[in-house]
Amino acid sequence: MPLKDGYGRNHDYLRISVTDRCNLRCQYCMGEDGIEQISHDVILSYEDIIRVVEAGAELGISKIRVTGGEPLVRKGIVSLVERIAAVPGITDLAMTTNGILLGRYAEELKQAGLKRVNISLDTLKPDLYHQVTRCGDLDAVLNGIDAALKYNLEPVKLNVVLMKGINEDEVLDFLRLTIDRPLHIRFIEYMPIGDHDCAYRDHYLPLSYIEETAEKAGLNLTPIPLPGGAGPAESYALEGAKGTIGLIHPISKHFCNTCNRLRLTAEGNLKACLYWQDEISVRPVINNKKALQNLIKNVLTSKQASHQMAADGACGSVKPGSMRGMSKTGG
Repeated sequence: MPLKDGYGRNHDYLRISVTDRCNLRCQYCMGEDGIEQISHDVILSYEDIIRVVEAGAELGISKIRVTGGEPLVRKGIVSLVERIAAVPGITDLAMTTNGILLGRYAEELKQAGLKRVNISLDTLKPDLYHQVTRCGDLDAVLNGIDAALKYNLEPVKLNVVLMKGINEDEVLDFLRLTIDRPLHIRFIEYMPIGDHDCAYRDHYLPLSYIEETAEKAGLNLTPIPLPGGAGPAESYALEGAKGTIGLIHPISKHFCNTCNRLRLTAEGNLKACLYWQDEISVRPVINNKKALQNLIKNVLTSKQASHQMAADGACGSVKPGSMRGMSKTGG
């Protein structure tokens, strides 16, 4: 029987944050000094993560995404991927990564059962990449992208947060990346999440900017079906291109009516929505599959019709710091 919430939305997708730690300090994700990290003894063990996946799979969860923080900084991550891939009922296993360590792990991850990756990449300029991430090496990410293609972790999607005054002048460069390589560029609107994010109003741009920029350059964005891995993106392609272009509008065109996901935080809290504070710990019932399944169902019964920004009726109405930061939730 499908796992549905009170609004009839079928939930078959679980995003699992395996750590709040990261080897970057991206401006829109955390403050310059990083975050107050969860202690190692509080982070959910791999054994307990598997218990949640097994319980969810019996309820109809078939899609898993491993996130962070940066998932590749957690020791033993390849073994977790292998264990998740072996759970009956799990048919799609993906990972979101910043790509810094992907060149090292891509082959092992593919062999372990990972099907595809999303790589965060907000600029193609080495100096600006170092500035935005506060420490990152663009060459390492580009090497990770090459490795993902080499080992068929496809479709390889590049997540680009559009930021006014930072990377809007690179839109055409990203669009053209899709022409000769099977890369799937996904532009995402800047979201105000976490205490650090007081600059949201200065950097937010609606994704209509992408369409306007393409039109001015004479590039025709043709609507197409979504590539592998269902998601909230509006999908397009340039004529003759090997890759695609996706537009994800969490602010200007929220997609709550089609939401199909739950989130498990690094310390073991189950969330029905990225943009609501509500969350319930799985720890008290982690060794009781039936009770764990009831908890999953109960979390869904409290899921709202739309996220907080949509409910408040204004994209800037969520006050910075009103909820846990992205690195602690697993975006």
